[in-house]
Order: sequence, then structure tokens, then C-alpha cells
Amino acid sequence: MPQSLDNIREQFPALENMVFFDSAGVGIAPLATVDAISSFLQQVLMVPVRSMVEQHLGIDAAREKARAEAARLLNAAEDEIALVESTSHGLAIAARAIPLEPGDNIVTADLEFIAVPLAWRQANTGIAPEIRVARSVDGTLPPSAFGSRFDNKTKAVVISSVQWNNGYRCDLNAIADLCHRNGALLVVDAIQQLGAFPLDVRQIAADIVISGGHKWLNAPYGAGLMYLRRGIWDRLNPPVAGYMTFSPPFGGWGEYFQTPEITPLQPLEVIRGARSFENGGSANYPGGIGLAASLKLINDLGQDKIEARIRSVTDYLIRGLQVLKLQVVTPLAPECRSGIVTFGFPGDAKSDIALKEYLLDQKILVSVRYTSGIGGVRVSCHFYNTTGDVDRLLNATESWLAVHKRAR
Repeated sequence: MPQSLDNIREQFPALENMVFFDSAGVGIAPLATVDAISSFLQQVLMVPVRSMVEQHLGIDAAREKARAEAARLLNAAEDEIALVESTSHGLAIAARAIPLEPGDNIVTADLEFIAVPLAWRQANTGIAPEIRVARSVDGTLPPSAFGSRFDNKTKAVVISSVQWNNGYRCDLNAIADLCHRNGALLVVDAIQQLGAFPLDVRQIAADIVISGGHKWLNAPYGAGLMYLRRGIWDRLNPPVAGYMTFSPPFGGWGEYFQTPEITPLQPLEVIRGARSFENGGSANYPGGIGLAASLKLINDLGQDKIEARIRSVTDYLIRGLQVLKLQVVTPLAPECRSGIVTFGFPGDAKSDIALKEYLLDQKILVSVRYTSGIGGVRVSCHFYNTTGDVDRLLNATESWLAVHKRAR
């Protein structure tokens, strides 16, 4: 049966025994993804009857489906997509690819996850840029916060599209415009957005977009995607290439490997495009094949329908939290919203943690996350969550509050 939001919970047997509100940490895999990986493992379990080359070409083709589905997800061209291991892997590629000179700087934000600026804190081909920090305003990151940190040596803004601690969704169009007016690149960590809210690279002019697959994309660990806008390729340092980032020689690699005249310094032509930034060797095939299945599920469900479902569930959650007179830390403007709703007891992280532990005991999975003093109990509402799930969380929270208030 084709999947729809009406029957999508059938794909997630983990939901039978828990309320899962932690996609911002690690997502849960659907049956379609597990089945795709299992099929791959069966192929490598049995030695092919005739040719290992044919088997390799077959699994290459299966992994390539992830590139096509990633392009579909972002409204990109397939040659603008690289397959990477994780967001951190993609950020490391970007840090090496963007040319730097002494005195250059990059701009990030004070709400960021630690991994976002980390690759730039290390020397890039011998040069470590100055890292400038845009300061948040009441949990938001207005474009002016970035503009105030710019000068003529700013090479890039490196930022998450959705902040991991409070769910604030940035105005990427305004930040992209600021970057391009100043000759800088916009590098986006989209791991807290993709799979929940659409990100169309034809409408939002980000230069590099990176996302691991193991959160809202419901894919396995160790597989993700990276978009590199075609117009910036010539501005980037050439990648460290493996042989599979070169165009196959005449007759294909199978024929090449059995040709007596070849040498290790054989002339080769680099594949032009995002793929050339991959490692060029044997890849994480189970992860890539699983990523393809997870992306296809999201694309088939429809990103606009997914966003509408998540908005409906998070609206219901926020109203319930307000009835309980709990402070919602997440900025509430519709244009700033994401799948994350953070609430709790500002200035009292111990109470946030105690409530989280109580909810976990009730098999309601949430997290507590903070950056720069901003955060609380983080609830990640995905397309498979329902108002019934929210009611369980609200009822459990109300029960905890009754005891907590008496204790205080």
C-alpha cells in the first residue's frame, strides 16, 4: 500500500511501545529503510555466481538512488549533490574547500551546536580563520546580528538553518543576500530542518547545504548529503580525490583493471561537480542505500504535507504548555518555527532535567538541550506524531508538576 500520513505509523514499529519526541537527537528508521539495507546485506552475504565487478556496479547503482532522492528533496540538480558520512564530515569538506588567506574570518552564531564552527577552529591548509560570533536576541538570530560581524575579510557565514536548542528557524534568504552582497558564502547545517520542513535551494540561495541522515530524515548512522551550488565550484579548493571521483575510463573500470598496459599514473579526468568532493573510495553502502529509502519515503509523502502535519501538532503542543503555564522558549512567530518546541524552567536546568527523566520513565522520549544559557526540555515533533502523543506528554507533565510544586 502506498504510504500516506494517515498510515505512516505502520512504518515505525518502535512507536508501538513509546512516544517518540527526539528526532532532533536521533531519529527512528522506517521498515522501508531497514528492508532496503537487509536486501543489500543479503547480496553481500552470497558470493555472486560470476562477477564481483557486476555486483559492485549493482550496489553502486543502488547507492546512487540517494543522490537522486537528495536532489529531489532540495530541488537541486544531481551533479550538485555529494553523499557524505555526516554533517560533521560535510562541514570538514566545506572548511577545506573554501579558500582562506591570513586575516580572513568566518561568522557563526552563539546558539550553534559545537560541531558547526569546529572545522574552522582548526588550521585549513595552514590557515585558521578568525571566528566571529553573531549574538542572539531573545533566542532569535536576526540578519543584522550577522551583518554587524562582517568586514571585507569575511569569507563565509556558517550556520544551522534550525537551532538545535530552541528550534528557531533562521531567515536564510536574508542571510544569503547579506553574504552575496559582501562576497561571502553561506554554509548551512540543515540537519534540524531536512525531513521536517522543506528547503528549496532554488528559492533560498545557500551555497553549501549539509545534513546527516540520522535525525529527521530517519536514515541510518553514517550517511548524509551535501549540496554544493554549481556557481561556486570554481571558487573552491580542489578536493582530495579518490579514483572513483574520476570519470570511468573507456570500457569501464572492469575492463580497465584487466588491461596489461595500464599504469598507476594513468591519465584520468575528474568528474566535474559535487561528487568530486566525496572520498572517491568504497563508501558506506548500507548507509547510502538506507538513506535512499528514507529520502524516497519523505519525498513520496510530500514535504508540504509533512510541514503542515508538524505545524498542526506543534501548535497543539504549545497551546497545551501555555495552559499548564509553562514557559515556551521557542520563538513563536510562524516564520521562525520548526519541528522543535522547547519549554521549561528558565534559570532552573535541574528542574528541566528532572522533568525529562520523569518523562523518560513514562516512555515519552524527549531531551534537555542548552547553548549560551538558552534551552530547556526539547520536544521534537515529526510527521508520525499525533495529538494523542502530545496529550500523553502534557498529562505526564501535569502529574509531575503537581508533585514538583508540593516539593518546592
